[in-house]
Amino acid sequence: MGKRLIIIDSNSVIHRAFHALPPLTNKKGEVVNAVYGFLLVFLKAVKDFNPDFIAACFDFPAPTFRHKKFKKYKAKRAAAPEELYSQIPKVKKVLKSFGVPVFEAKGFEGDDVIGTISRSFSEKQLLLKPESIILSGDLDVLQLVNKNTKVYNLKKGVKNTILYDEQAVEEKYGFPPDKIVDFKALRGDPSDNIPGALGIGEKGAFTLIKKFGSINNLYNKIETVDQKIREKLLKSKDQVLLSRELAKIDTNVPVSFNFKKCRWKNNKKEVIKVLEELGFQSLIKRFLDLQKEQKKGIIEKEAIVYQKTLF
Repeated sequence: MGKRLIIIDSNSVIHRAFHALPPLTNKKGEVVNAVYGFLLVFLKAVKDFNPDFIAACFDFPAPTFRHKKFKKYKAKRAAAPEELYSQIPKVKKVLKSFGVPVFEAKGFEGDDVIGTISRSFSEKQLLLKPESIILSGDLDVLQLVNKNTKVYNLKKGVKNTILYDEQAVEEKYGFPPDKIVDFKALRGDPSDNIPGALGIGEKGAFTLIKKFGSINNLYNKIETVDQKIREKLLKSKDQVLLSRELAKIDTNVPVSFNFKKCRWKNNKKEVIKVLEELGFQSLIKRFLDLQKEQKKGIIEKEAIVYQKTLF
């Protein structure tokens, strides 16, 4: 049986939780809705997937290599409110109580760290059929989906989820996960201020990637494209190639990852202490119920193995 790693796209889950839930406060008057929502998602994922390892990835609060390539990268994105940013240290404190290590890298986004850890985990020779489950609130990480990696995405709020494997991604887009970067490079991405090709748009990008498979192949066969579209593509070529660099997740980030240190374990007393400090009584019950379920599952699994050795 293979080993399973959950990788948390922490910033996206925190943002989703903050905007999905009302502004809950603790006894100190601190807003904790993002922390509460994050934990709802976290505990649900642990229950659904019963992981062997868990890692949490965060954006590093500084410009990235993408800002150096394109100064206007994410320039139009409004800053999140302080009530959201103030909850990030609380999320990290809760993760620490669960024994979940935090990963971030200067000059890179959380997605790059996620991609690097996922790739590294898949390449470990000691693991048989390793599986990474990326827990995320947005779709940017779908480009990382492959035979060893799936994305557990929050479709709506913090309760409605969908699991994307290679087949699910292809059903959604009409092409495999590794073509998403090319699609995004043509379409652009207003949320990240990635320009894309002038006058192509989403429908045009879908059509071109389905037909040509990649940007390289598209430009190699540019003479076969309709004249009006060809003119737009040629005029935007440098912009499209830049957009592909901006959209592509870097899977070679210099981050120290030892999957053994990510083994799923938690200090029951420490977890309860932190949850009590936050005033999350309902989550304490949910956590204890989860522990009982997982313990029961381990006992049943060991019993099956023992029976096999006897017979």
